[in-house]
Amino acid sequence: MTAVRIRSLEIYHPSHEVDNEYYIERFRQSGVEVSGLLKALGREKRFVIDSPEENTYTMALEASRKALAAAGLAAEDLDLIIFSSQTPEYLLPSNALKLHSGLGGSKQTMCYDINANCAGMLVAVEQASRTMLSNPRIKRALVVGADHFSVHSPQEPVYHSNFADSAAAVILESQEGSGGFIDSLYQTDTAVIDNSLFPANGLSNLYRGDAAEAQVRFTPFDDSVCVDSAVDSLRELMESNGIRDVEVGAYLFSQFSVGNVKLVSERLGIDGSKVAYVGDKYGYTASNSPFLALHDALRDGKIKRGDYLVFWTVGAGWQNVSMLMEY
Repeated sequence: MTAVRIRSLEIYHPSHEVDNEYYIERFRQSGVEVSGLLKALGREKRFVIDSPEENTYTMALEASRKALAAAGLAAEDLDLIIFSSQTPEYLLPSNALKLHSGLGGSKQTMCYDINANCAGMLVAVEQASRTMLSNPRIKRALVVGADHFSVHSPQEPVYHSNFADSAAAVILESQEGSGGFIDSLYQTDTAVIDNSLFPANGLSNLYRGDAAEAQVRFTPFDDSVCVDSAVDSLRELMESNGIRDVEVGAYLFSQFSVGNVKLVSERLGIDGSKVAYVGDKYGYTASNSPFLALHDALRDGKIKRGDYLVFWTVGAGWQNVSMLMEY
């Protein structure tokens, strides 16, 4: 039996740290109050790019180098590179190919980008795992999730005050044995399909008007609608695989809203001490947010090999994704 396991996980974020007061004052000057929003979502600080030398690709490259070093591997050892972002630095070429070039990958490495919005990196890890289980040629995969929203949302209060810039890189390795990736479940409801738009006027209109018209456009909605779906899918995922709360090392949920994290945890009746929340420390890092939570839980010694990891996140539009792994 083949198992696809996490071999290493590393993150990168800019050094520029910004607290809530900056955003509260900035939007207050234009008559918008965000203090209540920041408190409700659990924000305290976040890291954002303040240099023209940094972007989604450069952050991804740094996180990837750290992940390779932590695993004791070279880029030539990789059989697959998947890059996930909703704010990629490039559409041509793919950012996975840019990473292949920057890292020095081999000629037989498969490379491609995916976008599942804020569910992106979780989807990428799930898809990479299934590919590795079905293709014996792929022994090691690098999956990277990175977003740089701060530059694309200066006038959008919800995005600009809550989202942060970062990259996470995970190396997956197929090994003989059991465990590793186990199962996943998707739930899709497109009732709010146009509530988050970027580019707001579509790529075909990018050069037909003011560049500012392309910035993120957000129409508020009650994001707690995702909670019911999350509870249903997580319960089904755990029950169908015979996993009990006592066997779980960590729950790695979307870091967008601490309120939603608590609601999902309470309704599932799970041990709250196992539910990781780092959205107060890093801000909301979008496509990779569950993996920043996993990174800190691993660093702090809260997870050991053999523990089950339960993931859940949600992407704009919206789509709930949950995944089960044995670490």
